[in-house]
Amino acid sequence: MKAMILAAGRGARMRPLTDTTPKPLLKVGGQTLIEYHLQNLHRAGIREVVINHAWLGEQIEDFLGDGSRYGLQIEYSREGEALETAGGMLKALSLLGEAPFLAINGDIWTDFPLSELPSTLEGLAHLVLVNNPPQHPQGDFMLNNGLLQTTGIDCLTFSGIGLYHPRLFAGLEPGKRPLAPLLRGAMEQGKVGGEHYQGLWFDIGTPERLAALDDMLQQQEHHG
Repeated sequence: MKAMILAAGRGARMRPLTDTTPKPLLKVGGQTLIEYHLQNLHRAGIREVVINHAWLGEQIEDFLGDGSRYGLQIEYSREGEALETAGGMLKALSLLGEAPFLAINGDIWTDFPLSELPSTLEGLAHLVLVNNPPQHPQGDFMLNNGLLQTTGIDCLTFSGIGLYHPRLFAGLEPGKRPLAPLLRGAMEQGKVGGEHYQGLWFDIGTPERLAALDDMLQQQEHHG
């Protein structure tokens, strides 16, 4: 299975840190956010990775290169102007191929074991949900018997980790396009599965959250 790391966002809420550095290259615990993803993907047996980028994207390419030092083969989907999540995935499909692929947001940090994702995809997508963080108390989707629903009680938050079938994007015109409406449409047809992960997960949306994660990782290292 191929993987895609979504790294095209501007990171406006992270300014001024992101004025000169793309968000995936911000460091926590001594290494960049995107390197944690690359290591997790390698551990899960994935070797081919596509990274999309827009803002300061050449820095990402200069830093990661062809991926060989991570034991990976990296290709880049250059957007120029960020196309949002579905638009970015649609543009990258020529690199991802026709099989289901894993996509992960470049601005999260998690210890989720990617190797435990389903090896085959039933339906059009499979999303990993997490407990609602303080900044997103209402959640996104409800998990009901392994299927996701758009509404309901006890909604959980989408982690930014998912498996997607290219058919999810069938018939779409290229351009800027958010992912949520596509997912909601597929959920209404009963074609989106999911799971609830209760381990460590951080959405790095602000400099304060970046600093808090950095503190946690440094302490973990300190305590071995």
